[in-house]
Amino acid sequence: MDLLKIALLQIAPCTTLEKNLEKGIEYCRKAKQEGADIVLFPEMWSNGYNIYDRPTDIWKSEAIPLNSDFVSAFGSLAKELNMAIGITLLEECEESPRNTLVLFDRFGKQKIVYAKLHTCDFGAERNLTPGDDFYVTSLDTACGEVQVGAMICYDREFPESARILMLKGAELILVPNACPMEINRLSQLRARAYENMLCVATCNYPDTVPDCNGGSSVFDGVAYLPELNHSRDTCILHTDGKEGIYIAELNLKQLRRYRQSEVHGNAYRRPNKYGKLIDTEIHSPFIRDNYRK
Repeated sequence: MDLLKIALLQIAPCTTLEKNLEKGIEYCRKAKQEGADIVLFPEMWSNGYNIYDRPTDIWKSEAIPLNSDFVSAFGSLAKELNMAIGITLLEECEESPRNTLVLFDRFGKQKIVYAKLHTCDFGAERNLTPGDDFYVTSLDTACGEVQVGAMICYDREFPESARILMLKGAELILVPNACPMEINRLSQLRARAYENMLCVATCNYPDTVPDCNGGSSVFDGVAYLPELNHSRDTCILHTDGKEGIYIAELNLKQLRRYRQSEVHGNAYRRPNKYGKLIDTEIHSPFIRDNYRK
């Protein structure tokens, strides 16, 4: 079995943590009925990414710990349904909350805890604690082992995010999101998949949520096939703005064959020429005063 079914839960949040838990469980069960192997939520599902136009101390108080009943419920559900679940939350942290994704495998085991590294420091997210690394895990699925990594929303703006995940072996990057997915942001996701020869799956909120418009997407990264005399569209799923469960089927055999034969990814890089990318002493008019090392 080579088709990995990725379910994007493009659903609107409720008004309380308890209701988000209830709705999240309901939609995970529906996704399983549709054959999903992996389910992904939009960004910060625990409070619906409701951090703008509200007092900072109020939304900070909505942060929950990793061992909360909310998070644990999705671990138990993953085991019950034999399905991986990527649940998102405003995570309680010693300094300030984190914008976090927790990925459970189909046995209910916690495989990744990833906190958004590139926080949006030009807005309310300046009050969050950024993550400190990118992670890749071997995820056991009905299709066998799949190498999975994660980014969150604004991380896509930085090619280094997906590049590091590729270098760590990622075949699939899960991307929770909460912003308008217009042509330029979609183009970034397409590029991250193409240049790294991997799949990028992004789950956004529907257009009933302020400053969101649906447009969840999956790009499989396979631009060329031997039987075609032209390039192919790597977009295998692009949703409209409506609430719902959207499932993409990722052909893992095709992706792996492509990665073995094509010229992108790590094939012809010149890493010894990229020193300036990690030089934090470079003074540029494009570096903001609040640059975080």
